[in-house]
Amino acid sequence: MAVHVYGYPCDVKAIETIARKHNLKVIYDAAHAFGCKLDGKSILNWGDLSTLSFHATKLFHTVEGGAIVAQDPEMADKINRFKSFGHLGEEYYMLGVNGKNSEFHAAMGLCVLPDVGDIIQKRKLICNTYDAEFGALDIVFSNIPKNYEYTYAYYPVIFHDEQQLLRVKENLLKNDIHPRRYFYPSLNTLHFLDTRQSCPISEDISSRVLCLPLYDRLDLHDVVK
Repeated sequence: MAVHVYGYPCDVKAIETIARKHNLKVIYDAAHAFGCKLDGKSILNWGDLSTLSFHATKLFHTVEGGAIVAQDPEMADKINRFKSFGHLGEEYYMLGVNGKNSEFHAAMGLCVLPDVGDIIQKRKLICNTYDAEFGALDIVFSNIPKNYEYTYAYYPVIFHDEQQLLRVKENLLKNDIHPRRYFYPSLNTLHFLDTRQSCPISEDISSRVLCLPLYDRLDLHDVVK
């Protein structure tokens, strides 16, 4: 299982090579990667399954819910039965859940979908403005691969250390600007886990990442100010 964090692509070709060598299935968490393309093709084409989130915070949303994209029709059919109580009509196949979206959620999605292109372009403009304003600062920004069509889901900034991040966050909040420590803390450090495993890279990066405000109606004057 791998995650396209912030919508940036995993090294899908290397992962596929490893999966084929060891006869493994690959599931991608593509919650942030709706609409993203690698080499001109949807990032959802990689792996055996990709999961999408349509939560209200996503650039395309249905208020709640999501989708699973399967490469194998037989697996897609199995997932469809599983989310529909495990049966179709009077034919029962397996244990299942009620995982279907409502008509309201579908209607919301249909309202948002025609505007997705404009939403992405506005978010891109905001990200480009951030880039221009912060270009001289000694902090790290994510780089979009040249062969990747990004949908500007997030604008993460990586600071040198957590103390620097906390100082910046405090000053932003004083000016009524609300960034988010996304993802934080590193999940392996959660206090309620029965066992702990060391994940030094995750622990380090998660303590230094701050996502700046990013939504399509964010005024560029506010971004610059």
